[in-house]
Amino acid sequence: MNYRKFGNTDLLVSQIGFGAWGIGGPAMVGELAIGWGNVDDQTSIKALKKSFELGINFYDTADFYGFGHSEELIGKVFGNRDDVIIATKVGHRVENNQILLDYSKEHILKSCDESLKRLRRDKIDFYQLHSAKLNHLEDGQCIEAMEELVSKSKIRFWGISLNTFNPYPEAEFLMNKNLAAGFQVAFNIINQRALKLIEKAATKGYGIIARIPLQFGLLTGKFTKETKFEPNDHRSFRLKPEFLSELIDALEDVSKISENYNVDKTSFALSFIMNHTGVSTVIPGIKTPDQAMKNTKPPIRISDDDLYFLHELFNKKFDELVSKMT
Repeated sequence: MNYRKFGNTDLLVSQIGFGAWGIGGPAMVGELAIGWGNVDDQTSIKALKKSFELGINFYDTADFYGFGHSEELIGKVFGNRDDVIIATKVGHRVENNQILLDYSKEHILKSCDESLKRLRRDKIDFYQLHSAKLNHLEDGQCIEAMEELVSKSKIRFWGISLNTFNPYPEAEFLMNKNLAAGFQVAFNIINQRALKLIEKAATKGYGIIARIPLQFGLLTGKFTKETKFEPNDHRSFRLKPEFLSELIDALEDVSKISENYNVDKTSFALSFIMNHTGVSTVIPGIKTPDQAMKNTKPPIRISDDDLYFLHELFNKKFDELVSKMT
């Protein structure tokens, strides 16, 4: 495992991190799935332990993943040890079977204490506003809360998990004011909308976390046009049959390139991201020890010509498909 400095902080993070959304379990808000379907806690615990054995020291979760269950599992496995780096998020809550965004100072301070308790830690290494919008940042309560948490040593650094489809307004606001230490962005072969932001943020000393690196599993090559998802898996509404079929067809050109590198599609997809030096860590979802082993293979060097081709493929084909995603 290689390690990269997280922006201008003193955090040295594994280039592959642990995306802990999936281990939160099959959470539902009314009839809306916000998890990845059924999981077994003992398998999740084994996945966490195997990941650490393989050199992963960065674990990204949220208080909303399984309504705190993901944090609880991470806390059970790692507790307050100082050789793991824990990132979590705040800003989502449920009321009357509806998801509400809450970036009030009161909510953030209260939620941080609750996360610390579930994680069994004295402090959170990287605390993120979970998809906060520009108006929330302009209001200022969330920024004031984060700075107060730093001053009280409840968190070490803070940042924001940015919008999947347009991460720029909030990032530009924070960069212009020299606020925050890092950004989490959606970035993969299919969705490259954050590429210019990654490049700019890196030059300004921000750490970058790349999430959804396999685009809900599409880039692993394991799906077919007949793949179905259980109702308690959020992909059941994000990847409906007609859209899934369209995406699989669009990936044929990617498959042709990956075959030239003699690696599996998962390794190729993760390597694509790690070939962008502005990225600090990539966080594939890991639910089993086997996934931990597959996701921690050493990255390959992708040629400049092939990287250019993949960037152009996004401009010509994938960007339009990203516009159809939810």
